[in-house]
Amino acid sequence: QVQLVESGGGLVQAGGSLRLSCAASGRTVSSYAMEWFRQAPGKEREFVAAVSWSGDRTDYADSVKGRFTISRDNAKNTVYLQMNSLKPEDTADYYCAANRAGSSMRVYAMDYWGKGTLVTVFS
Repeated sequence: QVQLVESGGGLVQAGGSLRLSCAASGRTVSSYAMEWFRQAPGKEREFVAAVSWSGDRTDYADSVKGRFTISRDNAKNTVYLQMNSLKPEDTADYYCAANRAGSSMRVYAMDYWGKGTLVTVFS
């Protein structure tokens, strides 16, 4: 079993930055693709970013491309999401997920989920 715990969420003004972290425990996730999703109130959970197990491939939703950066440190069993130039529409609960089969960008394909961290962007 893998446990994922997100941190780093908070309240930030539009144009600001936040860095989310996702710490894995229970077993190593170095062979898993790691992905971030988000869910705004009243909306479905959506893909944000993914990184391959080696870190050499990343994918982003069009809405965050150029503003968000996903990275991982397998030695620390941790994944990060650097969020810059934040907008009010980025407000959501952000979830970390692990996928044994590789990056898929699909909610239903994830094997493990964290409980989320709330990001609120005000204008």
